[in-house]
Amino acid sequence: MHRPPLDIAELQRSIAESPDLSFFSRIDVVESTGSTNADLIARASDPAADGHVLLAETQEHGRGRHDRTWSSPPRAQLALSMLVRPAGIAPAALGWLPLLTGVAVVDAVRETTGLNANLKWPNDVLIDGRKLSGILAEVASPGDAPAVVIGVGLNVSLAQDELPVPQATSLALAGAAEVDRTALTLSILRQFAAQFTRWRDAHWDVAELAQRYRERCSTLGAQVRAELPGGEVLLGIATDVDEVGRLLIGGRAVSAGDVTHLRPVES
Repeated sequence: MHRPPLDIAELQRSIAESPDLSFFSRIDVVESTGSTNADLIARASDPAADGHVLLAETQEHGRGRHDRTWSSPPRAQLALSMLVRPAGIAPAALGWLPLLTGVAVVDAVRETTGLNANLKWPNDVLIDGRKLSGILAEVASPGDAPAVVIGVGLNVSLAQDELPVPQATSLALAGAAEVDRTALTLSILRQFAAQFTRWRDAHWDVAELAQRYRERCSTLGAQVRAELPGGEVLLGIATDVDEVGRLLIGGRAVSAGDVTHLRPVES
């Protein structure tokens, strides 16, 4: 299978010259690493790392929620991490950051491929009910101006026998024509930068951010099973997200847990 490398020259030129990417200070591509998130977390104490984007053609020990790990064939995914310092955003509101990133990834996938991606709470990107992308946000340095590293793993050209789990998918398997990973990367970064800065600069309030999330979230209205920390299982209809991004199931707010869709939303 032809899997061309990322165009590092085009990525760096775009970061340096495009006003809509001026949010980012630097972008690097490495051939292989254990985890792009871990690499940026190690640099978080350096103020020069703010706005740094790191991609790996191969990620050997990618991490998701609950410390799940995965790897993929070279150049078959996007493995991307961003280091941001969300100054001006109240700590209580930072739970929206991975959800906002999910919205940005959904919009970028729709823009570059035409596929109808959507979200499963909190921030898994799905196509036809199968997982295309996962997002992990980690506080890299706490304090008054915390640094947060946000990682995005997105399956681009994985074949069926290369998927990490049978319930996953890739852009290729979902029917996308050959996808330019460089263009997809730039679309994700543009979407994230635009949405994050509007939120940070108070052009959006939480209500508007929540509405944008609701419009893309297929969990809402679905019958779900939530496996909560501590082993409790909660069944019910997912009705909404609240002001801090928690999922409401039968009137109960869930802030963490594995959610499974048991019945799709009625059309």
